[in-house]
Amino acid sequence: MGKLLDLKGAGKHVESEGMTSPVRSGERARPAAQVADLGGALLANLSTVIRGKADALHLGVIALLSGGHLLVEDVPGVAKTLLAKALAQSVGGSFRRVQGTPDLLPSDLTGVSVYQPASGAWEFRPGPLFANVVLVDEVNRATPRAQAAVLEAMEEHQVSVDGATRPLPDPFFLVATQNPFEHAGTFPLPDGQLDRFAIVMHLGYADPASERDVLLGRGGADLLDQLDPVTDTDGLRWARAAVRAVHCEPAVADYVVELATATRTHPEIAIGASTRASVGVLHAAQANAALRGRSFVSPDDVKTVAAPALAHRLSLRGGPDIKAAAALVQTVLDQVPVPRG
Repeated sequence: MGKLLDLKGAGKHVESEGMTSPVRSGERARPAAQVADLGGALLANLSTVIRGKADALHLGVIALLSGGHLLVEDVPGVAKTLLAKALAQSVGGSFRRVQGTPDLLPSDLTGVSVYQPASGAWEFRPGPLFANVVLVDEVNRATPRAQAAVLEAMEEHQVSVDGATRPLPDPFFLVATQNPFEHAGTFPLPDGQLDRFAIVMHLGYADPASERDVLLGRGGADLLDQLDPVTDTDGLRWARAAVRAVHCEPAVADYVVELATATRTHPEIAIGASTRASVGVLHAAQANAALRGRSFVSPDDVKTVAAPALAHRLSLRGGPDIKAAAALVQTVLDQVPVPRG
């Protein structure tokens, strides 16, 4: 954990050959293998502080490397905040945290302009969105007005304040946590905002052995300061570009489209997956393939990420329920034929 992975030389290779023109499979394999090395180092770092949740951590790394954002729905006290802090520390990025409350204002997120009497000018003071990794904790306790303040940041990586557009740091990664909808004092996120999260995940309670490790100091927040970065923000930007260069055959793209189409006609789903959701599934599948060291997307990659990438994007006729939506995605996966060959 004490050594940063050198990814910049590979970055030149990807930028020059993989982003705008086809490359031979051997040329694609090298960046994918390096993304797999980075992913392994990230997971090792995260597992130091968050014990016994390898599958959930894998989804968190997929969200980070796919260039999207992460939504964590769970009860309090299961390491949601710790996950965001550990991700920021692992990539050497800046970190800011916002607590969602009913009195949170949009300017509390974006920042404000303050008049300076000495100069007679207005000075912009950036809000907490101006960081590489931003945690909005209990986002569904904030009002819709405050929730809307992060929409531009998530999609455009910028904020507009007092008529001026200001770019956010690059890379920018937002982690939002929400309490289950049945908890008191929550405001469901609008469909447009949910559609901008790459992955939804649950950390869940730790198993007894992992919880004992935390109690005995072999995990948990006490070890956070001991985490060394495994890359820097330049390395993360390169890794995201390498993930987007992972090859996808037309048959696999058709498979993603067929899955999305099936959600649009399912009798229990009021609003199915959007085209943005289909793109999100593919990007997440590319990240999963690269984390496995492969330079191409397989149908199994799509199946691995389908529920985490789609469940929060579906509107059920029975009302919001991410767990029920994930189960419906599984039924769709069982019904849509998998491409062969």
